[in-house]
Amino acid sequence: MHKFFPFLGWVGDVTPKTLAHDLGAGATVAVMALPQGVAFAMIAGMPPIYGLYTAIVLPIVAGLFGSSRHMITGPTIPLSIVVFSAVSQYAEPMTPEFVKIALTVTLMVGILQLVFGLARLGALVNFVSHTVVIGFTSGVAILIATNQLKYLFGIPITNGSSFLDTWRELFYNIEATNLYVLLVGVSTLISAIVVKKIYKLAPNLAIAMVLGSIIAYLLGEDHGIATLGQLPTGLPGLSIPMLDIRLWQDLFPNAFAIALLGLIGAVAIARSIATKSGQRINGNQEFIGQGLANIIGSFSCCYAGSGSFTRSGVNYEAGATTPLSSIFTGLLLVIIVLFVSPLTSYLPIPAMSGIILLVAFNLIDFHHIRKIIRTGRRETTVLSITFAATLVLELQYAIYLGVIFSLIFYLNQTSKPRFVELSPVSNSSRKRMFLNVKKYDLITCPQLMIYRVEGSLFFGAIESVSERMNELYHRKEKHLLLVANNINLIDTSGAEFLVSEVNRWRKNGKQIYFSGFKLRSREYLQKGGYWDEIGREFIFANKEEAVSKIFPALAPAICQSCPAQLFLECPKFEAVRQYTEIKVSQP
Repeated sequence: MHKFFPFLGWVGDVTPKTLAHDLGAGATVAVMALPQGVAFAMIAGMPPIYGLYTAIVLPIVAGLFGSSRHMITGPTIPLSIVVFSAVSQYAEPMTPEFVKIALTVTLMVGILQLVFGLARLGALVNFVSHTVVIGFTSGVAILIATNQLKYLFGIPITNGSSFLDTWRELFYNIEATNLYVLLVGVSTLISAIVVKKIYKLAPNLAIAMVLGSIIAYLLGEDHGIATLGQLPTGLPGLSIPMLDIRLWQDLFPNAFAIALLGLIGAVAIARSIATKSGQRINGNQEFIGQGLANIIGSFSCCYAGSGSFTRSGVNYEAGATTPLSSIFTGLLLVIIVLFVSPLTSYLPIPAMSGIILLVAFNLIDFHHIRKIIRTGRRETTVLSITFAATLVLELQYAIYLGVIFSLIFYLNQTSKPRFVELSPVSNSSRKRMFLNVKKYDLITCPQLMIYRVEGSLFFGAIESVSERMNELYHRKEKHLLLVANNINLIDTSGAEFLVSEVNRWRKNGKQIYFSGFKLRSREYLQKGGYWDEIGREFIFANKEEAVSKIFPALAPAICQSCPAQLFLECPKFEAVRQYTEIKVSQP
């Protein structure tokens, strides 16, 4: 039942205390979703009322069938822009024909997302690394803050300006700052911070907006402090998307792109907030929740939506604990639209800007950014590229670029398996161990090389492994034991390479042995016939067995005069002394 009705998994966690927190968070998000719904719908080329319908229906459905406890689904800027771009090719914005096609696209998007979820393709989001999510989130936070500056300073800036253009216009027009508007915005921002400091459980964002509204009222109406104004009213009715097969064929590429963008954005938001809340996100369930939300929304006068960074951040910061906050958001929006919209028209826009600036700041995960920077250049590069791309490119391309660079660095790393030289040491009970030669400065056998391979032997790693094996081939030792315990994957290219390398060594009087193949690798080699081509007698279960079976093949004359005497089988075994020295030298 939990699989089909995921809300059964959290409904038992609802208590009077969590109910109060969720109601407060839902109310805060609902007030914020009102103007955003109107604005985003206009960006999408839809009548404003459709943005409110999207903000009402989608969070309720996604809250019931998604996996995130804090994400708020609804209209978003990225999807609004893409919807406008896709539908405006077929109809004039704001017209009934445009609305019908937009609803059709929404239905297609929902079906695709639902299919992805049912096919359990949620694992695809694992390719969006944590570093990409952090960089993307930080970039979006800066974009959100940048878009609010014109409202905070009261400076007119061209709508749709890019990140750089917005800052350029702000810089050249800074002398036009409306100090009264700035006072309302900054006062709201400071109030939210102070209330949170004094009492962490208080709905600081809602309290701050009320205080900001009071300040704006006391300043009077003659100072250019903009308010929301009169909002549309009415509830969503039944809408029927178009079922024209030819139109569906034409719209499919755009619908597929919107579906992917919506899923990537939603999961990125859910995972971003999950890093703060500690929740585990189910990618498949999130796909299903987003799909059902858009399918039901397409029949309820809604256009394609996804997770909202701003509203999800507000929801988490306002103290939401269960998806009931998302459901409350939709229900309270209904009440606001029907009964309270005249009051919300007095809410000052600069006060909302102050709140959004605080939310944007809290979206930047400084703790994990510092950790990523300390880990090394690869992760820092991915973080920087994703962050910069988010600021200057369309949002979906920023994620794609971050994922591409993550995969490039990952493939570059996995295509170069490590070869670690080992040497045996034994304790007083003559129990044999094999340790890293370089790490412990050990002596090695003059006849037998022992190397542990760390990584996968797949087509991308063959060149690197071939170079390393060629180096070992030209050493004076004639025997090589490859310890395969850390080989995670072998494909056809890797297996063929092992066979050819074994044959090359044998033709020149040398021999390669193997030990410790994992079950998966062993089965692959056996099924492909590679096991027999290598020779069963040259493959051993572990290093100890391998050394005992290889030792008789070593030249006795060299063993007699060998100063190392490392193996238990050696005529003058003295490895206890080497182990004692290592043990003493360790910290």
